[in-house]
Amino acid sequence: MLPVAFLMHLAGAIMLLLWAVRMVRTGVERAHGTRLKSALRDARGGNMQMAAAGTILAIVLQSSTAVGVLAAGFATSGILTVSSGIAALLGADLGSALVVKILSFNLSGLIPILLLVGATMFLKFEARTVRQSGRIVLGIAFILLSLKMVGEATEPLRDSAALPGLIGYLKGDPLTAFVVAAVIAWVVHSSVATVLLFVTFAASDLLPLEVALPMVLGANVGGGVIAVWLTRGMEIEARRIPLGNLIFRGTAALLGLAALQVIDVPMGYLGGTEAVQLVNFHLAFNLALVLIAIPLVRPMERLTAVLLPVPVAEIDPVATDAIASMLQRGPALLPSVALASAKRELLRMGETVCAMYRPVMELMDGGNLEQIERVRKIDDQVNRMHTDIKLFIAEVNRGKLSDREIRQGVELTDFSINLEHIGDIIAKSLLALAKERSQTNLHFSPEGWAEMCNLHARVETNFQLALNVLVSGDTESARELVKEKETMRQLERDSHDRHLARLREGHSDSINTSNIHLETVRALKEINSLLVTVAYPILTESGQLLQSRLAQPA
Repeated sequence: MLPVAFLMHLAGAIMLLLWAVRMVRTGVERAHGTRLKSALRDARGGNMQMAAAGTILAIVLQSSTAVGVLAAGFATSGILTVSSGIAALLGADLGSALVVKILSFNLSGLIPILLLVGATMFLKFEARTVRQSGRIVLGIAFILLSLKMVGEATEPLRDSAALPGLIGYLKGDPLTAFVVAAVIAWVVHSSVATVLLFVTFAASDLLPLEVALPMVLGANVGGGVIAVWLTRGMEIEARRIPLGNLIFRGTAALLGLAALQVIDVPMGYLGGTEAVQLVNFHLAFNLALVLIAIPLVRPMERLTAVLLPVPVAEIDPVATDAIASMLQRGPALLPSVALASAKRELLRMGETVCAMYRPVMELMDGGNLEQIERVRKIDDQVNRMHTDIKLFIAEVNRGKLSDREIRQGVELTDFSINLEHIGDIIAKSLLALAKERSQTNLHFSPEGWAEMCNLHARVETNFQLALNVLVSGDTESARELVKEKETMRQLERDSHDRHLARLREGHSDSINTSNIHLETVRALKEINSLLVTVAYPILTESGQLLQSRLAQPA
């Protein structure tokens, strides 16, 4: 029986590894998400170019799954074809293997420096990009620290009486080792973390190559399953991308597993130690897969079309009937329960508006009229949800409510009105501007486009923050959200001034798109201001919100 202290040490180290990998990815997405999306969108020249873009993005994000979900989203908008998306995902898997290679080096001496630099950037600076860069540095430090902790935690296993029996069983049943590793990778939702864990075990002489090699192949398949699982609710074309990648990976991994049983692989060429050999084997597998599979992505696109055909009568993804309302009705329903269900429905409404907002820049850049109209139809759903929430709360208010419950009902109604207004801004302003740009085939200046994308990404981040504030009622999060209103006001003013400077300098692209640029930036600022209103009641109740910004007269 293993001691509890050992299990806690090992479990804590593994959870720190998973959290650190996620911490790096979210930091990169928040700091550089717009640039990463643009890089993938602009790499539409060919499959090798898509694979290269996917590789770079996966290295930066430390996640091939994130690239897969991003590519699936672009396929939904019609920006990427299925074959291009599959190529990008194949390259992303190679990129995640390179991340494993980089992190497998003994960099533990850098941990104190990374902690110092990352914490200083995150705690001492207000600029979001600097803070999120600090988050990335801290995440890398925590990855290295967790790997060190895993190595220390597994030392007692070397003397375990049960370990030789377990390893002996897995040696004799490589298929079980393969399946177990695939399940682990899917459960932890990170092939990078899973392979790093196996490498650490191999470095501690706990996992011999005969067992580790099938497990690495299984982890590759499990990593492919993650993207299939996360995109299961998307449209058919989006789901074909991770499916095609999984077929490639699954076929190659099973062939590799069979080859290991009949061929004496000269592992000595891959490094001097078993841990190094395992890392290089993982890297070689993914490199070979890219080289072999890239010429076959178009046939794979046709295969996925057969496996995932478009239904004859496909349900419109924006139809409200497909999702049951969260609003609970009944004469015996307590007001507190009714208001809780209203908040849940309001959160769903917010997510729907966010889904409407998210593809705006892709549509502004290269959307056709059909794609723009498809997104615009979501506003009909938003309007229905707004009406349902408003009437439901009015019905609840006819009962006996406390003053606090009455105030909460008013606050929920007000925010639903603001979310409905955001939907109108997107449908009647931003999508109309995207339609105008598509019809006139105008092009933004590189500087102007970057400004718009950065503002859009910032508002998207604030969208999620606003919904978190709605659910949690956290005062600190509410303060952070309100601060964003002044930040956005300044960013909008700066963009306005830079745009006018470009007009004075005679930039033709800026002149041609001036109206679209200025109206887009103004609409983004207005959307952000409406989102901030969810924080006002929380800060007012805690006495942290001023009644007026006007200075007192002398």
